[in-house]
Amino acid sequence: MPVQKEENMRKLTRYAKLLLFGLCALLFPAAVFAADGDVSAINAGDTAWVIISAALVMVMTPALGYFYGGMVRKKNVLAMIMQNFILVALVSVLWVMFGYSMAFGPDKGGIIGNLDWSFLNKVGLLPNTDYAGTIPHQLFMVFQLMFAIITPALITGAFADRMKFSSFLVFMALWATFVYNPVCHWVWGVGGWMRNLGVLDFAGGTVVHINAGIAALAAVLVIGKRKGYGTTPMPPHNMTLTVLGTAFLWFGWFGFNAGSALGANGIAVNAFVTTNTAAAAATLSWMIIEWIHRGKPTTLGVASGAVAGLVAITPAAGFVNVVGALCIGGLVSILCYTAIMLKSRLGYDDALDVIGVHFVGGVFGALATGLFATKMVNEAGNNGLFYGNPAQFGVQAISVVVTIVYSFVVTLIILKGIDLVMGLRVDAEQEYQGLDISQHGEEGYILE
Repeated sequence: MPVQKEENMRKLTRYAKLLLFGLCALLFPAAVFAADGDVSAINAGDTAWVIISAALVMVMTPALGYFYGGMVRKKNVLAMIMQNFILVALVSVLWVMFGYSMAFGPDKGGIIGNLDWSFLNKVGLLPNTDYAGTIPHQLFMVFQLMFAIITPALITGAFADRMKFSSFLVFMALWATFVYNPVCHWVWGVGGWMRNLGVLDFAGGTVVHINAGIAALAAVLVIGKRKGYGTTPMPPHNMTLTVLGTAFLWFGWFGFNAGSALGANGIAVNAFVTTNTAAAAATLSWMIIEWIHRGKPTTLGVASGAVAGLVAITPAAGFVNVVGALCIGGLVSILCYTAIMLKSRLGYDDALDVIGVHFVGGVFGALATGLFATKMVNEAGNNGLFYGNPAQFGVQAISVVVTIVYSFVVTLIILKGIDLVMGLRVDAEQEYQGLDISQHGEEGYILE
């Protein structure tokens, strides 16, 4: 009898599995099976590298929380880390529901993807040859998800210390939907008008850094200055936290840039080398500039220089050689440092210099790609002005201007609407108390 019961249980389990599998196939057939690729085309090395790269890029968002968290005052450190951390969850859900389909789904007029791929319908485990022919489509999807997460996270440093958490969540959901997804489709989506124009953006200079940087400017203009800004000292409370965040950003950026080759190949190696070279050159050049200007090199300065170099090389990493990377990294520090010095004269309160580093660095990187790109590095790219093709610089300039205008205007509309309906800022008492206590009921440090 025990043997018969065991056999019956095995049969029951087998039938249950078949029933469950059949239901899944009926309800979500495309999500599991549909693809236009061939399973034999999947390359194990490419797949492994892009999985690792996606994980590296994911680490960048909490790393950004540490980078920003060390620069705010002690009473806001958890709020800053929380804002970055929660975006991993929020954007992940939106991306699966409809974001990926809007950004990369079948094109509608060069402007946006349709919703055919919502809930990962037709996004299966076989390759999609339009985007990456040697890795599963779902892997391409999740790699792109990590970019969709960190882009709005970059904006958080601009309005640090003063936005309500409820308003923050609504703003980020709307911004990811109506700003990030369309711009992403223009540049990277099949049929996107910037892609068709020939814009070069290897890993997100336009899609990520210009897009987020100009949105940061719109945010600080709408939300206003921190209480006491310009009269009360607001130094970073924990530079060790900021340096730790910088180190993990630099580490994760190898996935960000080299992973954008979507394969374990020579382009990935080139992107890895140019990324590290530009970051190193920018770190050194920022240190020298600050040493000359202020009389002492600071840890915050070298951390800022490293990030500026990483930002600037992002659109160019897979299109330029190491000499181009040295030039891009060396020059971007001059521009970003100058932009930060001008901030007080221009009168806006960009708390953690998102505009000075990400916007200015992103614009320079996008334009520099139009100067230094060479088909000797990447045949699928194009030559820039310094390699005999001045038209590429013009194409890059168009992408920069359009992204600035679109992101700025739509971000303004979203913020004004939220402010009208639910308000953007905490009240004066909550801001004085700090967002850790007023928004989350906890403290970053309890020292007894």
